[in-house]
Amino acid sequence: MNKNNSRRSFIKRASLSSAALSATPFLLSATKNETQLLQRAYSFQEFGVNDKINIALIGTGIQGIYDTQAALQVDGIKLVAACDLYTGRLDRAKELWGQDIFVTRDYREVLNRKDVDAVLVATPDHWHQTITIAALKAGKHVYCEKPMVQNFNEGQEIIKAQQDSGKICQIGSQGMSSLGNEKAKELYEDGAIGDIVMLDMYNDRYSAEGAWQYPIPTDANSKTVDFDTFLGSAPKVPFDTNRFFRWRNYQDYGTGVAGDLFVHAFSTLNYVISSDGPNRAMATGGLRYWKDGRDVPDVSITLYDYPKTETHAPFNAAFRINFIAGSGGGGGFKLIGTEGEMEIGQNSVTVNRSKLGMEPSGYSMISFTEDMQAKIRDEYAAKKLDTRASNLATGTTTWKASRDYKGAHYDHFYNFFSSIRNNGNVIQDPKFGLRAAGAALLANKSYSRKQPVDWNPTEMKLL
Repeated sequence: MNKNNSRRSFIKRASLSSAALSATPFLLSATKNETQLLQRAYSFQEFGVNDKINIALIGTGIQGIYDTQAALQVDGIKLVAACDLYTGRLDRAKELWGQDIFVTRDYREVLNRKDVDAVLVATPDHWHQTITIAALKAGKHVYCEKPMVQNFNEGQEIIKAQQDSGKICQIGSQGMSSLGNEKAKELYEDGAIGDIVMLDMYNDRYSAEGAWQYPIPTDANSKTVDFDTFLGSAPKVPFDTNRFFRWRNYQDYGTGVAGDLFVHAFSTLNYVISSDGPNRAMATGGLRYWKDGRDVPDVSITLYDYPKTETHAPFNAAFRINFIAGSGGGGGFKLIGTEGEMEIGQNSVTVNRSKLGMEPSGYSMISFTEDMQAKIRDEYAAKKLDTRASNLATGTTTWKASRDYKGAHYDHFYNFFSSIRNNGNVIQDPKFGLRAAGAALLANKSYSRKQPVDWNPTEMKLL
């Protein structure tokens, strides 16, 4: 770990003022169990008609609608167009956002519009690269849903297109800009958990919807759905509503559980610890229950190796997805360090610190005489083997977002639109997006090869 993240640096900086101590209560000598409030101050502006950022949605499905709803909460944003290959979704767009918006089944008509400043790309994964690059070349700012790419070799072209265009490109892992991530990064850099040794991430689901068996509209047919355009560069197959409306279940169009869910975790992890990502992955799993024609696993376990860098010690990460969890479902994301653990959510962070047991207990002393046991205890007491500083408290502290917090999704779009207005930097640019997507895709590669795979996270290349 970098010396700035060390326990000694942590103690020194925290002792500078009472304000620092109140901000990091687990520094106090007594055991603490308490909750603190996280707050975000938003600045509100009124924008004239000519100052608004006009956006268009390409891909008016589930995520596209949620993205747009979040984007429109930001001051000065107006939706002017929506695109989808199913006519029913275009009707839905007008229901949600007004009869005056322009709708089309051809994304190129959106990119040709002079009144569109930025596009939201929320299509199936296999269309991300094509539309993102086309939008950047058309002079549009882009918010591209995660994962940024379907395949490893697509990322560098997006990076180059963004650099050549000079436009803003934000990758859409919506939890990235959250108060939870922001606080977790601060705590990690302050040394709250010591050196990281492990990450434990899991996502359990127990419903057909959670397993991507999405409803199919009764009017779906070859006239209302442009299936040939949907296929794009994927292999040509006969019209199939399952493939169109449940595309995540197929390797030809999606990226499986890793691309959909691991990528969120990598975005948070790499941000919090300032890392480029892992350099090795080993995956296993299988299709255990949802045997509905899909060709991706519904149970997946992947182990990742993170190499030592200036910002973290070498550590291992365990990612687990179970779409048939009889427990009823749930999830967790926990960083485990040498001096504590930190559970991170979009709206909260919890740090738990326990006392490190260094002295022998009755279990290992039972074979010695009472006299010898006393001598051993005296010897351990004299050595003071507990290397943890005495003024670092044990206990649990939780930071929770206030009730008026607008949410991580809002914050991610606020970051995107602020960067457009101020020509600033987004929190998740294409390089960051490729590192998160690449790490996730390692799970798919290892699963198909049935062996570990290596990746250079700095150069973003499969080895």
